[in-house]
Amino acid sequence: MQTRPQLDITLCAPRGFCAGVDRAIQIVELALERYGAPVYVRHAIVHNKYVVDGLRQKGAVFVEELDEIPDTGAPVVFSAHGVPRSVPEDARTRDMFFLDATCPLVSKVHIEANRHFAEGREIVLIGHAGHVEVIGTMGQLPEGAITLIQTVEDAEAFAPRDPGKLAYVTQTTLSVDDTSAIVEVLRRRFPAVALPHKEDICYATTNRQEEVKRVAPLVDAMIVVGAPESSNSVRLVEVAQRAGCANAALVERADLIDWSRFAGISRLGITAGASAPETLVDEVVEAFAQRFDIRVSASGAQRETIVFNLPRELRTQPAA
Repeated sequence: MQTRPQLDITLCAPRGFCAGVDRAIQIVELALERYGAPVYVRHAIVHNKYVVDGLRQKGAVFVEELDEIPDTGAPVVFSAHGVPRSVPEDARTRDMFFLDATCPLVSKVHIEANRHFAEGREIVLIGHAGHVEVIGTMGQLPEGAITLIQTVEDAEAFAPRDPGKLAYVTQTTLSVDDTSAIVEVLRRRFPAVALPHKEDICYATTNRQEEVKRVAPLVDAMIVVGAPESSNSVRLVEVAQRAGCANAALVERADLIDWSRFAGISRLGITAGASAPETLVDEVVEAFAQRFDIRVSASGAQRETIVFNLPRELRTQPAA
């Protein structure tokens, strides 16, 4: 009888859903329960196809812009990534009933950017061009008020209008190390730059990256369960590679695993991006169990206890 190769799997903790993602999904589900289908959602509520497809089956209709939504009075939900200020303004103009599922930590960045602008500062946003969170943050203020910086080279080349009136904010899902390097350049070149009151990169992004840094040097391969559109998931792959695990892969679903990458390994680390549900992690573990004799252990004991309030409209009980 052929024996299967042995594989030690280390599951990183924390992994998977963060409080902001959990809240956003709840908002869509509760809106469907409270108001019935359809509930329109502007942009993918979170960057995970499995989650989006599940909500679609329950009656959610996903659109990219408000003008795709008919005038039916159905609720509209804004995604966890945040939206430009013009979007709720348009919704109000059309008398739409909308629920804002923007992660409170993204909203914090929006508030900071507005405060800096009101105080006359030019604002630098550290982030990735084209990402919906970046579009939402830049859309909080008039065009030209925020300059996007993506790399250390951008930071070295940046020429502010007044170095004494400068502030920076960041996308919440960036690599902690990459962002630190950019901030270092900004602070060296512009010592008067105003800093965020509290780190903008969210707690969940930081916690997941720190645990990956611990596990990556100890394994032969690393899997990050998550979608290619998910910034925090893609960053986790980069963090694993830099921490010493060259064979780190982003895996959306178990049936998409490239098995040639995992031939001959004896130690595997698994984590999940903040928008990936635990059921997809279970799928991946099960897929390895079909091919290997697995032993599963957990690394990391950090429990995330943060919970964000739901919008007021969903907290109150409907009238009988």
